[in-house]
Amino acid sequence: MNFPSNIFNSHSKKDGDFFLSISKVLGFKPKDVSIYRRAFLHRSVNLKDKKGNPMNYERLEFLGDAMLGTIISRHLYNEVPGGDEGYLTKMRSKIVSRKHLNELGKDLDLIRFVETKIPKSHFGDNIHGNVFEALIGAIYLDRGYKYCEKFIRERVIEPYVDIEQLEGKVISYKSLLIEWCQKQKKEFKYEVYEDDGKDLLKHFGVRLFINGKQVSKARATSKKKAEEKASKRAFFALQHKIEKS
Repeated sequence: MNFPSNIFNSHSKKDGDFFLSISKVLGFKPKDVSIYRRAFLHRSVNLKDKKGNPMNYERLEFLGDAMLGTIISRHLYNEVPGGDEGYLTKMRSKIVSRKHLNELGKDLDLIRFVETKIPKSHFGDNIHGNVFEALIGAIYLDRGYKYCEKFIRERVIEPYVDIEQLEGKVISYKSLLIEWCQKQKKEFKYEVYEDDGKDLLKHFGVRLFINGKQVSKARATSKKKAEEKASKRAFFALQHKIEKS
């Protein structure tokens, strides 16, 4: 599949609608709209370029991840002159966390552009963050660093990055809980149990034990998500003890 590099050379209504819609998301007109088309191609479409290379958003996602990290790092470096390497790294992790990127992708409703042979209802939340990063990669290839920085500033930094608020934001309840258990010399264990739910997508069940006593349990579409969910529940159940220690 070859996408038009210039919208005015295309008579396709679909191409025209995409150009107008993506221009609104970007805040500027693309030079090469075909790059943005690729940013929303799921691997299930199984397209290849003239050289036989796979055409999907994954390579652009890799590039966008790097550009996002670089631009956010520069912003934090300038905004927090007293922050050491550890502080800056932690703050950057909060801004570019998978959960936050998924929220950004959802806010822009980027999934409407995704071309896939898999029903969109079958995708997990990460699809939103993945195409958001791919879009940033496409901006960099199409317009360069300046436009990429402008987009991230307007869509990420200005509406979402509040240094004081981020300082108190928890990245991982699991890490927080494990750190507390180790500090208090408490034994902890995450135990996966068989989930008998009737959901379309397979779910994992996890129980969290502290000193041999079950303090919480949760279920989610991955073991990692279920562990984080169980940790969050345990954190709030034990919050008064954790904050006193």
